[in-house]
Amino acid sequence: MSDKLLEVKNVSKMFRIGSIISKTKLTAVDDVSFSIDAGKPVILSIVGESGCGKTTLCKMILRMHQADLGEIYLGGKSYSDKKSYNKRSFLLDVQPIFQNPYETFSPRKQVDSYLYNTALRLKIAKNRNEADEIIDDALKSVGMSLEVVRKKYPSQFSGGELQRISIARALITRPKLIIADEPVAAIDASMKMNIINLFKELKDKYNVSFVYITHDLSTAYYVSDYIATLYRGCLIEYGPAKTIMDAPAHPYTELLMNAVPRVGDKWDENIVMADVEEKEYALTCCKFASRCQYATDQCRKDRPTMTDLDGGRQVLCYNPLVGNE
Repeated sequence: MSDKLLEVKNVSKMFRIGSIISKTKLTAVDDVSFSIDAGKPVILSIVGESGCGKTTLCKMILRMHQADLGEIYLGGKSYSDKKSYNKRSFLLDVQPIFQNPYETFSPRKQVDSYLYNTALRLKIAKNRNEADEIIDDALKSVGMSLEVVRKKYPSQFSGGELQRISIARALITRPKLIIADEPVAAIDASMKMNIINLFKELKDKYNVSFVYITHDLSTAYYVSDYIATLYRGCLIEYGPAKTIMDAPAHPYTELLMNAVPRVGDKWDENIVMADVEEKEYALTCCKFASRCQYATDQCRKDRPTMTDLDGGRQVLCYNPLVGNE
């Protein structure tokens, strides 16, 4: 049995953008590698500005996008090995929580139908009576119950309540990994920390690891065991959350930490692909060099390789800030 629950190795994803006449290639995820150990559940936050590749990476882990280069392994099995892939087994092990709960649930369908569908279609429950118990248990773990949810439509719940139901639906399968893509972005500020606290509680109660995709650094700092920072598709820093956020090693991470917002504040979600940004994605040197106060000629000429630092940290930089303050 593999000692890694999830392993992402040198993964890249390219898209064509622009008009039919003048299409250009954008490397949305560029040679990214990280892993989550099996056995001990953790919360790994993937942070960065909108357009940095977070959601694309998330969708590759969920098999919604196929990597153009590199490999993703779940429990030691490669995503590219089609013979070993079983959709039911995958859905039992990996579950998503998406950004907007109002888009997750159709306004024309009763919310509990999604819960029954998960329990019965994936053969977690043999019949509806058995499903009742499983669903109620999952709902109670997020502070709700089947009695409260039964026969109701999405319009009868708040955004925070719907997101709790989304989490409960994911828990029905007792997954090993939950991919949460901006799960509090569409929720009122008063409810954000309730959802984030749920992740911390459920991690240990259900022995489930989370990949938490966010551009809200304050919640990432609060909830994470590990943090991975993306910039222009590249993983530029990885390691224990407290260490990275208290003493960042990459100049870009330092820039972000100096502007950590209050809970609920966030970067602009609208992706504006200005010419300079598009060019930065295509650079074969350090993509942050043109904006970095510490950049040298070497940074502007060649792409740095990932450097291992003390304490399990990694940084994509020729001149990491640790020890150089």
